[in-house]
Amino acid sequence: MLYKTCLTDRIAIMNEDQKEKENNYAFIDSQNLNLGVRDQGWILSFQKFRVYLEEKYGITKAFLFIGYLPGNESLYTSLQDYGYICIFKPTMELPNKKIKGNVDAELVLHTMIELNNFNRAVIISGDGDFFCLIEHLIKLKKLKKVLIPNKNQYSGLLKKLSTPENNIFDFISDQRSKLEYYSPTIQITESIENEKGSQWDETQKEPLSS
Repeated sequence: MLYKTCLTDRIAIMNEDQKEKENNYAFIDSQNLNLGVRDQGWILSFQKFRVYLEEKYGITKAFLFIGYLPGNESLYTSLQDYGYICIFKPTMELPNKKIKGNVDAELVLHTMIELNNFNRAVIISGDGDFFCLIEHLIKLKKLKKVLIPNKNQYSGLLKKLSTPENNIFDFISDQRSKLEYYSPTIQITESIENEKGSQWDETQKEPLSS
């Protein structure tokens, strides 16, 4: 019994040491993440999510790709304070007054730029536009996981990359109890769509930290 207890303790210490040695990067499609979560009727705490990424996946750097809108500076500052590296995509106003700011190309480019700097990558999106990137990371053995915001709605293309022997998916929707934002004072107005006419217009009394 004593031997078994000591062995269990040693394994736990080894697992902790291994976790400390991980140097994984997260690449986050903020629009897909935000929309995917809100479509299920809840709000993500970005502060809790950053801690979760570090503790669960050994994330040392989390790149958040987001369209830049003047007036949202306090939101961007809060995200950076939580530990995200914000990569801003310039936006432009379409004739219909909606804002276009797709970040897919930036996410792929920065993943390739950082390729030799991390052990494995966590891609956070359910968008099929990242099929080639994820497939390439799998071939290089550089993929840790793909985090899907909404397990009920994500690309069928991505599903083709996962097998019973190598399940590449984890689902953020399964972690609602850990990651949901709660506040009685929050007041948010939001309109988010995709690159066909995207807009993220968010006003809030306080950052999503609780």
